[in-house]
Amino acid sequence: MREKMALRAAIYARYSSDMQSAASITDQVRICRRLAEERGWQVVEVFADEAISGATHLRPGFQAMQQAAMTGRFDVLVAEALDRLSRDQEHIAGLHKRMRFLGVEIFTKAEGAISEMHIGLGGTMSALFLRNLAEKTHRGLEGRVKQGKSAGGISYGYRLDRQPLPDGTHTTGDRVIDPVEAAVVRRIFTEYDRGLSARSIAIGLNRDGIAPPRSGGKGSGTWSFSTISGNWQRGTGILNNDLYRGRLVWNRQHFVKDPDSGKRQARMNPASDWITEEVPHLRIIDDALWTRVKQRQGAIREDILTERAEDPGAPKIERGHRPRYLLSGLLTCGCCGAGYIMISDTRYGCSAARNRGTCANRKTIAREDVEPRVLNGLQSRLMHPELIREYTTTWQQEMQAERRETLATRASRNGASRRCCAISRTS
Repeated sequence: MREKMALRAAIYARYSSDMQSAASITDQVRICRRLAEERGWQVVEVFADEAISGATHLRPGFQAMQQAAMTGRFDVLVAEALDRLSRDQEHIAGLHKRMRFLGVEIFTKAEGAISEMHIGLGGTMSALFLRNLAEKTHRGLEGRVKQGKSAGGISYGYRLDRQPLPDGTHTTGDRVIDPVEAAVVRRIFTEYDRGLSARSIAIGLNRDGIAPPRSGGKGSGTWSFSTISGNWQRGTGILNNDLYRGRLVWNRQHFVKDPDSGKRQARMNPASDWITEEVPHLRIIDDALWTRVKQRQGAIREDILTERAEDPGAPKIERGHRPRYLLSGLLTCGCCGAGYIMISDTRYGCSAARNRGTCANRKTIAREDVEPRVLNGLQSRLMHPELIREYTTTWQQEMQAERRETLATRASRNGASRRCCAISRTS
């Protein structure tokens, strides 16, 4: 009597928070290996995602696991629990449907063999868990704000103030004014009140070597006009931060996740939902200066809206984030690598030179000149017959290689199934 061929198992492990230990992955893999050993499966692949939420399917390990399943590299998917694979109802249902089509079984330590019942009930429970977690987090943050504490993140001009407690821990969420950064905030408000534009102020700050707000490793590391002017409705930007006048405003907006891209998008909350607390000890700007700056911002905004209303060719509000011209967002400066943007109605220029003063390239080019050059270059160079033949040949070779790999995988799986059936009959 011969033994049946062992199923090939792939393990998937995940933990969702930076606050959790990376040892969680090791623990999950160990549990899954033990489970596979008990059932006589051979572990051939291990996939993992660290500090990534299960609410998104755009996880490197998760995507790699699905690709491996599509190429027939394993027969059963093993995880500690269903919520390790996903906490999103749509994604977990899609995964189950895809694995079932590929002939791959899903098995977890917590639930056993996964069926449609687990998908329905487990997906619902995971969705409720995420909803409850969000509500509890929001409630906790609101309590911190009502105490005048930070709900996350420290604005430019302040620093954390952690004081020891009797139990050996430290206070959290308390802020104090940073004298050096507060002086820069006052300079920005004063210069804007005197008539300087946000762009001119940014150029002056960069010229004087003043460090910009910390951005968590993102951004260019220099001041820009958007850092100063921001968005007045959302309270972003130095000139719109109510905290500088001793007022903490929270819950202006909430975030929703795009189901296609997985990216969060901000949506404004009604003003009645905003939480406002007076924090006079954090005041940097007096009321008179704040009021004058707001009045000037309002006048400029009114002029812009009037100009757009009079110009029928101006982009509409709903098209504000869409490219207006053929090469919008595609041109870069050859000196510094910054984007080449429309600096007037007709000409492109370096954004770093224009908005930050950190690039010496002041050359501009007319939009009507650069577009024909690019299109003619594409036609004369990329559409050359030899390049087209090379592209066609490469594409055909890749398609043939992929087809051969698919046929080989299918034959291997069919052969393994026939051997298992033969072994079962002889047993």
